Amino acid sequence: MQAEKQNAKSLDLDAARVSHSSGYLTTNQGVGISNTDDSLKAGKRGPTLMEDFIFREKITHFDHERIPERIVHARGSGAHGYFQVYESLAHLTSAHFLSDPKLVTPVFVRFSTVAGFRGSPDTVRDVRGFAVKFYTEEGNYDLVGNNMPVFFIQDAIKFPDLIHALKPEPNNEMPQAASAHDTLWDFVVNTPETMHNVMWLMSPRAVPQSYRMMEGFGIHTFRLVNAKGEFKFVKFHWKPLLGVHSLVWDEAQKIAGKDPDFNRRDLWEKIEEGQSVEFELAIQVLNPEDEFKFDFDVLDCSKLWPEELVPLQRIGKMTLNGNVSNFFAETEQVAFCPGNVVPGIDFTNDPMLQGRLFSYVDTQISRLGGPNFQQIPINRPLLTVNNNQRDGMHRMTIDEGQTSYYPNSLNNGQPHAARPDESHFEHYQEKVDGHIIRERSASFRDHYTQPAMFWNSMSDWEKKHIIDAFRFELGKCKNKSTHQKLVDMLGNVDPELAQKVAEGLGVTAPAKRAKPTTFSSPALSMANTPKSPKTKKAAVLVAEGFDRAQFDAVTTALTGSGACFDVVSCHLGPVTACDSSTVEANKTYATTAPVFYDALYIPGGSQAEILKGIPEVQEYLRDTFNHYKTIGLSGEASALLCLLRCEEQKEPGIICDPAPNMESYAADFLAALTAGRHFQRKIH
Repeated sequence: MQAEKQNAKSLDLDAARVSHSSGYLTTNQGVGISNTDDSLKAGKRGPTLMEDFIFREKITHFDHERIPERIVHARGSGAHGYFQVYESLAHLTSAHFLSDPKLVTPVFVRFSTVAGFRGSPDTVRDVRGFAVKFYTEEGNYDLVGNNMPVFFIQDAIKFPDLIHALKPEPNNEMPQAASAHDTLWDFVVNTPETMHNVMWLMSPRAVPQSYRMMEGFGIHTFRLVNAKGEFKFVKFHWKPLLGVHSLVWDEAQKIAGKDPDFNRRDLWEKIEEGQSVEFELAIQVLNPEDEFKFDFDVLDCSKLWPEELVPLQRIGKMTLNGNVSNFFAETEQVAFCPGNVVPGIDFTNDPMLQGRLFSYVDTQISRLGGPNFQQIPINRPLLTVNNNQRDGMHRMTIDEGQTSYYPNSLNNGQPHAARPDESHFEHYQEKVDGHIIRERSASFRDHYTQPAMFWNSMSDWEKKHIIDAFRFELGKCKNKSTHQKLVDMLGNVDPELAQKVAEGLGVTAPAKRAKPTTFSSPALSMANTPKSPKTKKAAVLVAEGFDRAQFDAVTTALTGSGACFDVVSCHLGPVTACDSSTVEANKTYATTAPVFYDALYIPGGSQAEILKGIPEVQEYLRDTFNHYKTIGLSGEASALLCLLRCEEQKEPGIICDPAPNMESYAADFLAALTAGRHFQRKIH
């Protein structure tokens, strides 16, 4: 099948590829170099000479190797892949890549955190960026979004204030990649429109388990325009086929210290192992006559469209199957701009979107050194660029010919304006009538109904996560008045939420008031996400004398389901089982940790007594239990449950049997792993 063979790394990047696998060293001018270890000196111990052009070129390039990092979304990871629509959407849009199910469109995706610098950890509490560049036959289309469907603010003019408040404080540049500090929450309590996105930020969505297991949203309302010039409002969603899954906060903090590259490494390794990363593209479509039928404004990006009111349609699938060859050249230099659209996709008057249309281009010009950033290989469209733009810093094309203007006669009027039968972009002709005014629509003023809807939609464990997150974040703020103001704001969302957060912060809960809504949207809860054992990983702890039959039964079940495992022991290399066979330990207690696994399994055998005396085994049991993950203990290893010092065998997700039937035991262990976190468990 064509799609299975497609790899977007075969876009027009080949001309820029250099393998450096053979040949001699040269300067950037192609001059051969016989020694790049010693600078040119006046005598072996004398001063370096300015005429050493080889040294100057090498050190000058090194001095300028780093470009300004992104102000937001600096910490990112990228991957190549392709997209195919399931059925033609020609009735909705003239965009060719959405109208031909046979067409395979190359894509490049960049996932990111928002607040931190390039060197910050992956697992911080933060919004995640989810940006997709489609290399379509009609030009590049960029769908630039986040893993949360709403935004903090409603108008782009406030964006500098939001980011200044979110970033490390300017007097001491702390904290790094964290929202738990005074300036962010001072901004929040003085800006009620932030409340909806803040609720998402305090939810488990802010600590995704992997980039492969988080949703993506276009956030804004766009238009789809068909060949007849008819339009529909649309919102875009990316749905991971593995479901939406998160870390717990203690786990996220520990991972940040043990492996700051946790999410980046996961994405890279899964693609390297040949496990494609898959997302379905879904849309919500709204007829223009229904623009004002809801109690929220469809152009307000701090609001979502509940799926119960505007159903979701899954229209195609994106498969990521190629890692980058050079992180800087591709992931770091890729330039996304919401204004990069193709015929059939158009904008709306969302004031946040309108500001982004300017801001992104302006940012890329500054970050990538001039107006020619589109000519960097990762940013080039598939089709030939044909216009009269010339010169500028870092121009990479040699534009031949006498003319660089239109209209002209000297070049026979070429390049010419696109004719009606040639692909070209036309803005939807919306009639606009109004006073020039610096004011916000009254329809944008409800800041609490949808946060209340989000809270109503959460499961018990998600609500607990949100309460604990507010307590943690505000507990880091030194300005006590901010605590009270935030709790008062939460009183407009839900009395229980405000009461619980107030108790944790030692402030007064607001007087109970009517909730703005009792409406809930089950689609917003991660409790309803798909669950699968695929790509999940278990830690299997072994020592000399482990029961090989029990080991084989569980590990065979894991690999047969699409899951995987690491064999963890005190040392790398072979470990001898009770039947004198061996297995290879590929991890040690020093090189890995329980936070990197979805489950823990310990087979029986005489090894149980050995493991009981290893302190790290207790750590594995404790962290796996406290992070609500599956624990499997079979045969003699069942006695290790005593290391948890309570009756955990009765808790969900503990598969413990001193005399197991291994066929049924392995099935039970796999079922518990597939179920995911066992949040019904009582953590002591």
